[in-house]
Amino acid sequence: MRREIELFLQAYPDVSMIEALITDCNGVARGKWIPRGKIQSVLDNGLKLPKSALGLDIWGRDIPELAFQTGDIDGYCMVVESSLRPMQTIRGVDQGQLIMTMFNEDESPFLGDPRQILAQIVKRFEDKQLRPCMAVELEFSLLPDPGHDRPLREAFKGRESLGGNLYALDELDRHAEMLETLRAAFEVQDLPYEGIIKEAAPAQFEINMAHSDNVLELADKIIRMQRAVRMVAARFGMIASFMPKPMDDEAGNGMHVHCSLLDEQGANVFNNGGDEGSKFLQQAIAGCLEVMPDSMLIFAPSFNAYRRFQAGNHAPTLPTWGWDNRTTALRVPAGPPAAKRIEHRVAGADANPYLTLAVVLAGILHGLEKKLKPPPAIIGNAWAQEHAGELLPTLMNDAIERFSASESMQTYLSEEFQVIFTKTKRQELDEFQRRVTDFEIESYLRG
Repeated sequence: MRREIELFLQAYPDVSMIEALITDCNGVARGKWIPRGKIQSVLDNGLKLPKSALGLDIWGRDIPELAFQTGDIDGYCMVVESSLRPMQTIRGVDQGQLIMTMFNEDESPFLGDPRQILAQIVKRFEDKQLRPCMAVELEFSLLPDPGHDRPLREAFKGRESLGGNLYALDELDRHAEMLETLRAAFEVQDLPYEGIIKEAAPAQFEINMAHSDNVLELADKIIRMQRAVRMVAARFGMIASFMPKPMDDEAGNGMHVHCSLLDEQGANVFNNGGDEGSKFLQQAIAGCLEVMPDSMLIFAPSFNAYRRFQAGNHAPTLPTWGWDNRTTALRVPAGPPAAKRIEHRVAGADANPYLTLAVVLAGILHGLEKKLKPPPAIIGNAWAQEHAGELLPTLMNDAIERFSASESMQTYLSEEFQVIFTKTKRQELDEFQRRVTDFEIESYLRG
Protein backbone atom coordinates (compact mmCIF):
# COMPACT_ATOMS: atom_id res chain seq x y z
CA MET A 1 0.00 0.00 0.00
CA ARG A 2 3.04 2.27 0.31
CA ARG A 3 3.01 2.90 -3.46
CA GLU A 4 -0.71 3.68 -3.29
CA ILE A 5 -0.05 6.39 -0.68
CA GLU A 6 2.74 7.90 -2.80
CA LEU A 7 0.53 8.06 -5.89
CA PHE A 8 -2.33 9.57 -3.88
CA LEU A 9 -0.17 12.35 -2.45
CA GLN A 10 1.22 13.11 -5.93
CA ALA A 11 -2.27 13.22 -7.46
CA TYR A 12 -3.70 15.46 -4.70
CA PRO A 13 -1.01 17.98 -3.70
CA ASP A 14 -3.60 20.19 -1.98
CA VAL A 15 -4.54 17.49 0.53
CA SER A 16 -3.16 18.60 3.88
CA MET A 17 -5.17 16.40 6.25
CA ILE A 18 -6.32 12.77 6.23
CA GLU A 19 -9.43 11.62 8.06
CA ALA A 20 -8.85 8.19 9.64
CA LEU A 21 -12.33 6.75 10.15
CA ILE A 22 -13.64 3.74 12.06
CA THR A 23 -17.32 3.07 12.69
CA ASP A 24 -18.78 2.36 16.13
CA CYS A 25 -21.72 0.08 16.91
CA ASN A 26 -24.19 2.90 16.22
CA GLY A 27 -22.72 3.59 12.78
CA VAL A 28 -21.10 6.82 14.00
CA ALA A 29 -17.74 7.71 12.42
CA ARG A 30 -14.99 7.92 15.03
CA GLY A 31 -11.27 8.54 14.55
CA LYS A 32 -8.65 11.23 14.04
CA TRP A 33 -7.43 13.84 11.58
CA ILE A 34 -3.84 13.12 10.56
CA PRO A 35 -1.45 15.59 8.92
CA ARG A 36 -0.30 14.68 5.44
CA GLY A 37 3.24 13.95 6.59
CA LYS A 38 2.09 11.35 9.15
CA ILE A 39 0.12 9.13 6.78
CA GLN A 40 2.95 6.68 6.22
CA SER A 41 3.35 6.20 9.97
CA VAL A 42 -0.35 5.35 10.28
CA LEU A 43 -0.01 2.88 7.42
CA ASP A 44 2.94 1.17 9.11
CA ASN A 45 1.82 1.26 12.74
CA GLY A 46 -1.91 1.92 12.78
CA LEU A 47 -3.64 3.99 15.43
CA LYS A 48 -4.46 3.13 19.00
CA LEU A 49 -8.00 3.79 20.21
CA PRO A 50 -9.73 2.38 23.28
CA LYS A 51 -11.84 -0.64 22.41
CA SER A 52 -14.65 1.10 24.26
CA ALA A 53 -14.69 3.76 21.49
CA LEU A 54 -16.63 1.29 19.33
CA GLY A 55 -19.20 0.67 22.08
CA LEU A 56 -20.25 4.23 22.89
CA ASP A 57 -23.90 5.14 23.25
CA ILE A 58 -25.61 7.45 20.76
CA TRP A 59 -24.48 10.52 22.75
CA GLY A 60 -20.85 9.37 22.59
CA ARG A 61 -20.65 8.30 26.23
CA ASP A 62 -18.73 5.32 27.60
CA ILE A 63 -20.56 2.27 28.88
CA PRO A 64 -18.81 2.20 32.30
CA GLU A 65 -19.30 -1.53 32.80
CA LEU A 66 -17.53 -2.21 29.49
CA ALA A 67 -14.85 0.47 29.60
CA PHE A 68 -13.58 0.23 33.15
CA GLN A 69 -13.70 -3.48 33.95
CA THR A 70 -10.63 -4.04 31.73
CA GLY A 71 -8.94 -0.71 32.43
CA ASP A 72 -10.27 0.73 29.15
CA ILE A 73 -7.61 -1.05 27.10
CA ASP A 74 -6.57 -0.07 23.60
CA GLY A 75 -7.34 -1.75 20.33
CA TYR A 76 -5.19 -1.38 17.24
CA CYS A 77 -6.85 0.36 14.28
CA MET A 78 -5.20 -0.71 11.04
CA VAL A 79 -5.71 0.75 7.57
CA VAL A 80 -8.07 -1.13 5.26
CA GLU A 81 -6.14 -1.82 2.09
CA SER A 82 -6.98 0.42 -0.90
CA SER A 83 -9.33 2.57 1.20
CA LEU A 84 -7.57 5.94 0.82
CA ARG A 85 -9.85 8.36 -1.03
CA PRO A 86 -9.93 12.11 -1.61
CA MET A 87 -12.70 14.20 -0.06
CA GLN A 88 -14.31 17.31 -1.50
CA THR A 89 -14.77 20.00 1.12
CA ILE A 90 -16.03 23.56 0.74
CA ARG A 91 -12.48 24.52 -0.28
CA GLY A 92 -12.17 21.84 -2.96
CA VAL A 93 -10.43 18.46 -2.94
CA ASP A 94 -8.11 19.18 -0.03
CA GLN A 95 -8.72 16.32 2.39
CA GLY A 96 -8.31 12.55 2.35
CA GLN A 97 -10.17 9.73 4.03
CA LEU A 98 -8.99 6.31 5.24
CA ILE A 99 -11.13 3.44 6.51
CA MET A 100 -9.75 1.68 9.59
CA THR A 101 -10.62 -1.61 11.30
CA MET A 102 -9.69 -2.79 14.80
CA PHE A 103 -7.57 -5.70 15.99
CA ASN A 104 -6.59 -7.05 19.39
CA GLU A 105 -3.03 -6.86 20.68
CA ASP A 106 -2.40 -10.44 19.47
CA GLU A 107 -3.42 -9.31 15.92
CA SER A 108 -6.70 -11.24 16.01
CA PRO A 109 -9.81 -9.36 14.81
CA PHE A 110 -11.59 -7.39 17.54
CA LEU A 111 -15.17 -8.63 17.30
CA GLY A 112 -16.56 -5.48 18.84
CA ASP A 113 -15.75 -3.79 15.51
CA PRO A 114 -18.79 -3.96 13.20
CA ARG A 115 -16.54 -4.22 10.14
CA GLN A 116 -14.80 -7.28 11.56
CA ILE A 117 -18.19 -8.88 12.25
CA LEU A 118 -19.22 -8.41 8.62
CA ALA A 119 -15.82 -9.75 7.48
CA GLN A 120 -16.30 -13.02 9.39
CA ILE A 121 -19.77 -13.54 7.89
CA VAL A 122 -18.44 -12.92 4.36
CA LYS A 123 -15.64 -15.43 5.06
CA ARG A 124 -18.24 -18.11 5.87
CA PHE A 125 -19.76 -17.61 2.42
CA GLU A 126 -16.33 -17.73 0.80
CA ASP A 127 -15.73 -21.08 2.51
CA LYS A 128 -18.83 -22.33 0.66
CA GLN A 129 -17.52 -20.91 -2.66
CA LEU A 130 -20.29 -18.30 -2.60
CA ARG A 131 -20.10 -14.52 -2.97
CA PRO A 132 -22.89 -12.23 -1.75
CA CYS A 133 -23.88 -9.48 -4.18
CA MET A 134 -25.67 -6.60 -2.44
CA ALA A 135 -27.07 -3.12 -3.00
CA VAL A 136 -28.69 -0.59 -0.68
CA GLU A 137 -31.33 2.14 -0.90
CA LEU A 138 -30.69 5.01 1.54
CA GLU A 139 -33.58 7.21 2.67
CA PHE A 140 -33.08 10.50 4.49
CA SER A 141 -34.92 13.70 5.37
CA LEU A 142 -33.68 17.05 4.09
CA LEU A 143 -34.69 19.90 6.39
CA PRO A 144 -33.68 23.54 6.93
CA ASP A 145 -31.20 23.92 9.78
CA PRO A 146 -32.65 26.36 12.35
CA GLY A 147 -29.17 26.93 13.82
CA HIS A 148 -27.61 25.89 17.09
CA ASP A 149 -29.38 28.65 19.02
CA ARG A 150 -32.88 27.52 17.99
CA PRO A 151 -34.87 24.37 18.90
CA LEU A 152 -34.41 21.62 16.30
CA ARG A 153 -38.21 21.24 16.12
CA GLU A 154 -38.22 24.43 14.05
CA ALA A 155 -36.69 22.44 11.20
CA PHE A 156 -40.17 21.05 10.51
CA LYS A 157 -41.97 24.41 10.27
CA GLY A 158 -41.33 24.99 6.59
CA ARG A 159 -42.34 21.56 5.33
CA GLU A 160 -45.48 20.73 3.42
CA SER A 161 -48.43 19.97 5.68
CA LEU A 162 -50.06 17.44 3.34
CA GLY A 163 -48.44 14.77 1.22
CA GLY A 164 -44.86 14.10 0.23
CA ASN A 165 -45.06 14.75 -3.52
CA LEU A 166 -43.76 11.26 -4.29
CA TYR A 167 -41.38 10.96 -7.30
CA ALA A 168 -41.82 14.68 -8.07
CA LEU A 169 -39.07 16.09 -10.28
CA ASP A 170 -39.99 19.59 -9.11
CA GLU A 171 -38.72 18.65 -5.64
CA LEU A 172 -35.36 17.69 -7.13
CA ASP A 173 -35.29 20.96 -9.07
CA ARG A 174 -35.71 22.90 -5.81
CA HIS A 175 -32.49 21.41 -4.47
CA ALA A 176 -30.64 21.12 -7.77
CA GLU A 177 -27.50 23.01 -6.70
CA MET A 178 -27.10 20.96 -3.55
CA LEU A 179 -27.80 17.67 -5.32
CA GLU A 180 -25.28 18.47 -8.05
CA THR A 181 -22.67 19.28 -5.39
CA LEU A 182 -23.52 15.97 -3.76
CA ARG A 183 -23.14 14.07 -7.04
CA ALA A 184 -19.71 15.66 -7.55
CA ALA A 185 -18.68 14.68 -4.00
CA PHE A 186 -19.72 11.08 -4.70
CA GLU A 187 -17.77 11.11 -7.96
CA VAL A 188 -14.58 12.30 -6.23
CA GLN A 189 -14.82 9.34 -3.83
CA ASP A 190 -15.85 6.84 -6.53
CA LEU A 191 -19.10 6.03 -4.72
CA PRO A 192 -21.71 3.83 -6.46
CA TYR A 193 -24.37 6.50 -6.95
CA GLU A 194 -27.24 5.49 -9.27
CA GLY A 195 -29.58 8.41 -8.76
CA ILE A 196 -31.95 10.07 -6.30
CA ILE A 197 -35.73 10.24 -6.05
CA LYS A 198 -38.28 12.13 -3.96
CA GLU A 199 -39.82 9.68 -1.51
CA ALA A 200 -43.25 9.37 0.15
CA ALA A 201 -42.90 11.62 3.20
CA PRO A 202 -42.42 15.40 3.12
CA ALA A 203 -38.72 16.34 2.78
CA GLN A 204 -37.82 12.67 2.24
CA PHE A 205 -35.41 11.49 -0.46
CA GLU A 206 -33.85 8.17 -1.47
CA ILE A 207 -30.41 7.48 -2.93
CA ASN A 208 -29.89 4.30 -4.93
CA MET A 209 -26.53 2.52 -4.83
CA ALA A 210 -25.16 0.17 -7.49
CA HIS A 211 -24.89 -3.49 -6.53
CA SER A 212 -21.50 -4.93 -5.60
CA ASP A 213 -20.04 -8.37 -4.87
CA ASN A 214 -17.45 -6.78 -2.57
CA VAL A 215 -19.67 -6.49 0.49
CA LEU A 216 -17.09 -5.04 2.87
CA GLU A 217 -16.24 -2.29 0.41
CA LEU A 218 -19.97 -1.65 -0.13
CA ALA A 219 -20.46 -1.09 3.60
CA ASP A 220 -17.44 1.25 3.63
CA LYS A 221 -19.04 3.19 0.79
CA ILE A 222 -22.37 3.48 2.59
CA ILE A 223 -20.57 5.10 5.53
CA ARG A 224 -18.71 7.44 3.16
CA MET A 225 -21.94 8.28 1.34
CA GLN A 226 -23.87 9.09 4.52
CA ARG A 227 -21.02 11.28 5.71
CA ALA A 228 -20.90 13.10 2.36
CA VAL A 229 -24.68 13.67 2.38
CA ARG A 230 -24.53 15.28 5.84
CA MET A 231 -21.51 17.44 4.98
CA VAL A 232 -22.89 18.73 1.68
CA ALA A 233 -26.32 19.46 3.16
CA ALA A 234 -24.70 21.47 5.96
CA ARG A 235 -22.96 23.68 3.38
CA PHE A 236 -26.39 24.62 2.05
CA GLY A 237 -27.87 25.38 5.48
CA MET A 238 -29.72 22.05 5.60
CA ILE A 239 -29.84 19.03 7.88
CA ALA A 240 -29.66 15.66 6.11
CA SER A 241 -31.12 13.33 8.72
CA PHE A 242 -31.10 9.54 8.75
CA MET A 243 -33.41 9.58 11.79
CA PRO A 244 -35.83 6.69 11.14
CA LYS A 245 -39.05 8.44 12.22
CA PRO A 246 -38.65 12.23 12.35
CA MET A 247 -42.27 13.21 11.57
CA ASP A 248 -45.61 12.30 13.13
CA ASP A 249 -48.01 10.42 10.86
CA GLU A 250 -45.52 10.16 7.98
CA ALA A 251 -43.42 7.33 6.59
CA GLY A 252 -40.02 6.92 8.21
CA ASN A 253 -36.56 6.55 6.71
CA GLY A 254 -35.43 3.03 5.89
CA MET A 255 -32.36 1.25 4.55
CA HIS A 256 -33.51 -1.42 2.12
CA VAL A 257 -30.97 -4.13 1.31
CA HIS A 258 -30.97 -6.16 -1.93
CA CYS A 259 -29.05 -9.44 -1.97
CA SER A 260 -28.31 -12.31 -4.31
CA LEU A 261 -25.60 -15.00 -4.14
CA LEU A 262 -23.02 -15.76 -6.82
CA ASP A 263 -21.15 -19.02 -7.34
CA GLU A 264 -17.51 -19.29 -8.42
CA GLN A 265 -18.48 -18.71 -12.06
CA GLY A 266 -20.44 -15.57 -11.19
CA ALA A 267 -23.85 -17.16 -11.72
CA ASN A 268 -26.73 -16.20 -9.42
CA VAL A 269 -27.64 -19.30 -7.36
CA PHE A 270 -31.10 -17.84 -6.63
CA ASN A 271 -31.88 -18.22 -10.36
CA ASN A 272 -33.26 -21.52 -11.66
CA GLY A 273 -34.36 -20.09 -14.99
CA GLY A 274 -37.97 -19.59 -13.91
CA ASP A 275 -40.01 -17.02 -12.07
CA GLU A 276 -40.15 -19.03 -8.83
CA GLY A 277 -36.39 -18.99 -8.17
CA SER A 278 -34.22 -21.82 -6.88
CA LYS A 279 -34.36 -23.87 -3.67
CA PHE A 280 -31.52 -21.65 -2.42
CA LEU A 281 -33.76 -18.60 -2.72
CA GLN A 282 -36.44 -20.36 -0.67
CA GLN A 283 -33.92 -21.43 1.98
CA ALA A 284 -32.49 -17.90 2.16
CA ILE A 285 -35.95 -16.39 2.62
CA ALA A 286 -36.77 -18.89 5.38
CA GLY A 287 -33.52 -18.18 7.20
CA CYS A 288 -33.99 -14.41 7.09
CA LEU A 289 -37.51 -14.78 8.47
CA GLU A 290 -36.39 -17.08 11.28
CA VAL A 291 -33.63 -14.79 12.62
CA MET A 292 -35.56 -11.55 12.02
CA PRO A 293 -37.17 -11.16 15.48
CA ASP A 294 -33.86 -11.82 17.28
CA SER A 295 -32.01 -9.35 15.05
CA MET A 296 -34.53 -6.50 15.33
CA LEU A 297 -32.17 -4.53 17.59
CA ILE A 298 -29.66 -4.35 14.72
CA PHE A 299 -32.28 -3.15 12.25
CA ALA A 300 -33.86 -0.74 14.76
CA PRO A 301 -31.04 0.34 17.10
CA SER A 302 -32.58 3.54 18.47
CA PHE A 303 -35.53 4.44 20.68
CA ASN A 304 -37.01 6.43 17.81
CA ALA A 305 -36.66 3.57 15.32
CA TYR A 306 -39.60 1.66 16.81
CA ARG A 307 -42.01 4.47 15.95
CA ARG A 308 -41.44 3.58 12.29
CA PHE A 309 -43.13 0.18 12.57
CA GLN A 310 -46.79 1.04 12.12
CA ALA A 311 -49.20 -0.82 9.86
CA GLY A 312 -49.61 0.97 6.54
CA ASN A 313 -46.64 3.26 7.14
CA HIS A 314 -44.15 1.70 4.70
CA ALA A 315 -42.37 -0.45 7.31
CA PRO A 316 -43.04 -4.17 8.02
CA THR A 317 -44.58 -5.28 11.30
CA LEU A 318 -44.53 -9.03 10.66
CA PRO A 319 -41.78 -11.42 9.48
CA THR A 320 -43.36 -12.07 6.09
CA TRP A 321 -42.32 -12.41 2.46
CA GLY A 322 -43.99 -11.99 -0.93
CA TRP A 323 -43.49 -11.73 -4.66
CA ASP A 324 -43.04 -8.06 -5.60
CA ASN A 325 -44.99 -7.07 -2.47
CA ARG A 326 -43.90 -3.89 -0.68
CA THR A 327 -46.05 -4.58 2.40
CA THR A 328 -43.89 -7.57 3.39
CA ALA A 329 -40.60 -7.65 5.30
CA LEU A 330 -38.90 -9.55 2.47
CA ARG A 331 -39.78 -8.76 -1.13
CA VAL A 332 -38.65 -10.74 -4.16
CA PRO A 333 -38.73 -8.07 -6.88
CA ALA A 334 -40.11 -8.78 -10.33
CA GLY A 335 -37.55 -8.98 -13.12
CA PRO A 336 -35.55 -11.38 -15.26
CA PRO A 337 -34.57 -14.69 -13.57
CA ALA A 338 -30.86 -13.82 -13.73
CA ALA A 339 -31.56 -10.86 -11.39
CA LYS A 340 -33.48 -12.90 -8.80
CA ARG A 341 -32.81 -11.45 -5.36
CA ILE A 342 -34.21 -10.67 -1.92
CA GLU A 343 -35.07 -7.12 -0.88
CA HIS A 344 -34.82 -6.93 2.93
CA ARG A 345 -37.06 -4.02 4.00
CA VAL A 346 -36.77 -3.96 7.82
CA ALA A 347 -33.77 -1.78 8.69
CA GLY A 348 -34.16 1.88 9.55
CA ALA A 349 -31.87 4.49 8.03
CA ASP A 350 -29.95 4.83 11.30
CA ALA A 351 -28.93 1.16 11.40
CA ASN A 352 -25.19 0.46 11.22
CA PRO A 353 -24.50 -0.60 7.60
CA TYR A 354 -21.87 -3.20 8.54
CA LEU A 355 -24.19 -4.83 11.08
CA THR A 356 -27.24 -4.59 8.82
CA LEU A 357 -25.50 -6.37 5.95
CA ALA A 358 -24.02 -8.89 8.40
CA VAL A 359 -27.42 -9.81 9.84
CA VAL A 360 -29.09 -10.07 6.41
CA LEU A 361 -26.28 -12.41 5.37
CA ALA A 362 -26.51 -14.31 8.66
CA GLY A 363 -30.17 -15.01 7.94
CA ILE A 364 -29.37 -16.25 4.45
CA LEU A 365 -26.53 -18.42 5.76
CA HIS A 366 -28.80 -19.81 8.49
CA GLY A 367 -31.40 -20.82 5.91
CA LEU A 368 -28.87 -22.46 3.60
CA GLU A 369 -27.13 -24.39 6.37
CA LYS A 370 -30.39 -25.61 7.95
CA LYS A 371 -32.09 -26.14 4.54
CA LEU A 372 -35.16 -24.31 5.83
CA LYS A 373 -38.47 -23.89 4.02
CA PRO A 374 -40.40 -20.62 4.18
CA PRO A 375 -44.12 -20.25 4.86
CA PRO A 376 -46.37 -19.44 1.89
CA ALA A 377 -45.82 -16.07 0.28
CA ILE A 378 -48.17 -13.31 1.38
CA ILE A 379 -50.69 -12.20 -1.22
CA GLY A 380 -52.16 -8.73 -0.74
CA ASN A 381 -51.75 -6.47 2.28
CA ALA A 382 -49.38 -8.07 4.81
CA TRP A 383 -50.34 -5.56 7.51
CA ALA A 384 -53.90 -6.87 7.47
CA GLN A 385 -52.89 -10.53 7.89
CA GLU A 386 -52.32 -11.03 11.61
CA HIS A 387 -52.25 -14.80 11.15
CA ALA A 388 -49.01 -14.46 9.17
CA GLY A 389 -46.87 -14.90 12.30
CA GLU A 390 -45.73 -13.26 15.50
CA LEU A 391 -45.28 -9.51 15.41
CA LEU A 392 -41.73 -8.24 15.19
CA PRO A 393 -40.58 -6.56 18.43
CA THR A 394 -41.99 -3.04 18.28
CA LEU A 395 -40.58 -1.79 21.59
CA MET A 396 -36.87 -1.26 22.21
CA ASN A 397 -36.85 -3.15 25.51
CA ASP A 398 -38.39 -6.22 23.87
CA ALA A 399 -35.82 -6.09 21.06
CA ILE A 400 -32.97 -5.82 23.57
CA GLU A 401 -34.17 -8.88 25.47
CA ARG A 402 -34.57 -10.91 22.25
CA PHE A 403 -31.12 -9.94 21.04
CA SER A 404 -29.35 -10.49 24.37
CA ALA A 405 -30.74 -14.03 24.76
CA SER A 406 -30.37 -15.07 21.11
CA GLU A 407 -28.18 -18.07 20.34
CA SER A 408 -28.24 -17.21 16.65
CA MET A 409 -26.94 -13.66 17.24
CA GLN A 410 -24.17 -15.05 19.45
CA THR A 411 -23.30 -17.64 16.79
CA TYR A 412 -23.28 -15.33 13.79
CA LEU A 413 -22.08 -12.05 15.31
CA SER A 414 -20.01 -13.18 18.34
CA GLU A 415 -20.64 -13.36 22.07
CA GLU A 416 -18.35 -10.36 22.57
CA PHE A 417 -20.42 -8.13 20.33
CA GLN A 418 -23.69 -9.43 21.78
CA VAL A 419 -22.57 -8.23 25.23
CA ILE A 420 -21.26 -4.87 23.96
CA PHE A 421 -24.38 -4.03 21.94
CA THR A 422 -26.79 -5.18 24.63
CA LYS A 423 -25.17 -3.02 27.33
CA THR A 424 -24.94 -0.04 24.97
CA LYS A 425 -28.61 -0.23 24.08
CA ARG A 426 -29.69 -0.73 27.69
CA GLN A 427 -27.85 2.47 28.65
CA GLU A 428 -29.61 4.36 25.85
CA LEU A 429 -33.02 2.95 26.76
CA ASP A 430 -32.51 3.89 30.42
CA GLU A 431 -31.84 7.49 29.38
CA PHE A 432 -35.06 7.70 27.37
CA GLN A 433 -37.13 6.05 30.09
CA ARG A 434 -36.02 8.71 32.61
CA ARG A 435 -37.09 11.61 30.36
CA VAL A 436 -40.55 13.22 30.39
CA THR A 437 -41.62 14.41 26.94
CA ASP A 438 -43.47 17.61 26.04
CA PHE A 439 -46.37 15.50 24.79
CA GLU A 440 -46.72 13.76 28.17
CA ILE A 441 -46.79 17.13 29.95
CA GLU A 442 -49.45 18.44 27.55
CA SER A 443 -51.52 15.30 28.06
CA TYR A 444 -51.32 14.85 31.83
CA LEU A 445 -50.16 17.97 33.67
CA ARG A 446 -53.68 19.45 34.00
CA GLY A 447 -55.37 16.10 34.51
